[in-house]
Amino acid sequence: MSKEELHRWVRPCDRLALAPVESNLMRASAMVHSWVHGQQNTKLTRHLAGILAGFALATVADAETGEVRIAQQYGISYLPLMHIEQNRLVEKHAAANGLRDLKVTWARFAGGNVMNDALLSGSLDFAAAGVAPATTLWAKTRGTPSEIKLVTAMNSMPIYLNTRNPNVKSIRDFSEKDRIALPAVKVSIQAVTLQMAAEKAFGEGHHTRLDAFTVTLAHPDAQAALLSGASEINAHFSAPPFQYQQLKNPGVRNVLNSYDVLGGPATFNVIYASTRFREANPKAYEAFLAAYAEATEWINRNRKEAAEFYVRATGGKEPVEDILAILNDPQIEFTQTPKNITKYAEFLHKVGSIKHRPGSWKDLFFPEIHRLPGS
Repeated sequence: MSKEELHRWVRPCDRLALAPVESNLMRASAMVHSWVHGQQNTKLTRHLAGILAGFALATVADAETGEVRIAQQYGISYLPLMHIEQNRLVEKHAAANGLRDLKVTWARFAGGNVMNDALLSGSLDFAAAGVAPATTLWAKTRGTPSEIKLVTAMNSMPIYLNTRNPNVKSIRDFSEKDRIALPAVKVSIQAVTLQMAAEKAFGEGHHTRLDAFTVTLAHPDAQAALLSGASEINAHFSAPPFQYQQLKNPGVRNVLNSYDVLGGPATFNVIYASTRFREANPKAYEAFLAAYAEATEWINRNRKEAAEFYVRATGGKEPVEDILAILNDPQIEFTQTPKNITKYAEFLHKVGSIKHRPGSWKDLFFPEIHRLPGS
């Protein structure tokens, strides 16, 4: 090989090696093609082209993140994520995709508002929360460099508003004497569902009628306050399993079921992430989706084992039979298929909480889920 030929080979290789981390395979392939196009069609040039193409592939793989940060909240609806964490399923599927040293970091937050802040700041990669905060962030970031979309639905299950106030028979009876605990005022799925119910009870324009009575509190703390009888918290818009545990206590009654508000079964929780993360880390993103699908399938095939795992993982004192009863409840479903999800977006848009309204549920989600029969 002459000095001139060697020089022509080294320069494209250097350009590939020094390309920014975010460069993708198409850019690298274009460089290889551009160089090969100007060479003689010899075995040597074809061999070098193969080396360059392999180097380009390695460069793209190396460019992916070395750490994935995932957050979850409290309750049985996060059971798939608990199973993924315990069994290192993301790491397993990442290794199968060529990311053998991927680190997965887990966090637990009290509400979707904190999740949203973490996603926007770049300190979180996958958030898990109710439909309402996820939809709010989708609308806020739509079409921007910080765009957020939904990755998958997590489940379909009702959420209950329970109270110990004997004078409250329906939400119309709540007054300034009451305090309703929920994960995040105004933005959590409980808060938005309460607004939807208030609009039905008091008429259009009165959806915020009960907002003044709500306070932000994590589910375990809210339940402890409600059942203590001594706290100002005398109502809790909750989630499984807390809502069922509360109803076993004398004096606690249910006054609202989210399925009644939405007209049937509906997605409760979703996973969401940034477009930037998905595009920069396709293998890590694929590994997370594969892990989530595996966990969901495991729960649906092994409900008793899943109930035992939940009690063990949470350190709870509730009997396994109680958790198993929840998992066997026909209203409780672990599924990646979105259900009734656009009703939240339609309401939030109508009352001015979001500026953009999705044309269909698919507008909210990344395309990997579009094959499912969602709504």
